[in-house]
Amino acid sequence: MSDTAHPEQTGEGLTFWDHLDELRSVIIRILVITVLAAIVAFCLKDELFAIVLAPRTSDFITYRLMGVEPFSIHLMNTGLTEQFMIHMKTSFYVGMLVASPYIIYQLFRFVSPALYDNERKYATALVASGYLMFMLGTALNYLLIFPLTVRFLGTYQVSPDVANMLTLQSYMDTLIMMSLVMGIVFELPVVSWLLGKMGLVNRRIMRTWRKHAVVAILIVSAIITPTTDAFTLFVVALPIWLLYELSILIVKSG
Repeated sequence: MSDTAHPEQTGEGLTFWDHLDELRSVIIRILVITVLAAIVAFCLKDELFAIVLAPRTSDFITYRLMGVEPFSIHLMNTGLTEQFMIHMKTSFYVGMLVASPYIIYQLFRFVSPALYDNERKYATALVASGYLMFMLGTALNYLLIFPLTVRFLGTYQVSPDVANMLTLQSYMDTLIMMSLVMGIVFELPVVSWLLGKMGLVNRRIMRTWRKHAVVAILIVSAIITPTTDAFTLFVVALPIWLLYELSILIVKSG
């Protein structure tokens, strides 16, 4: 009997179509868990939006710790279906966050059999650290960066005669967008470590480009928080700069 494998056969005696069926099963399980988590979030509307809308008033924990003067931002709705659609979109986003450990586990479980032991070790560290850093970025945005942005932009007036009328859609779009951006930005050390392992960057290169990186960080910070408030810009830029310095420490020397 020939030792040559069938052209469609890949790893552990499974054919290409077997792998495709397994991938379909993984996707179905991920969708089911994500939808269930989103449904739970949808049903917990009061609790969900009590958390989401908390940064619009001075009762939020960040403002209390900073001793911010009392304020409250009134949000309005301008569309017939807008509140319902925002409720669904927010529930789905929260459902994905809640289900994300399960999603990552299922995807990694599908891919890991094709990896060697040393590759599996690095992949585990990469996935775990990437997930942790994304969640840290999201948490920092909700607890610090977004509240400062909301307070500045929501209370800013060119004249006392011009009142702010902020929409719920604008509030939610900004929160979700900034959460995603900060989550991605916090992947900087993970990406740097990966590029270092691939030999594309090293400690010497990152130190040489430190001044350029600071300028880029300030530009990115200004984009994330489009305010003229220097304090808010500093609060956003500082953690990103610290992430860059951390990246220098974790990449290999060269």
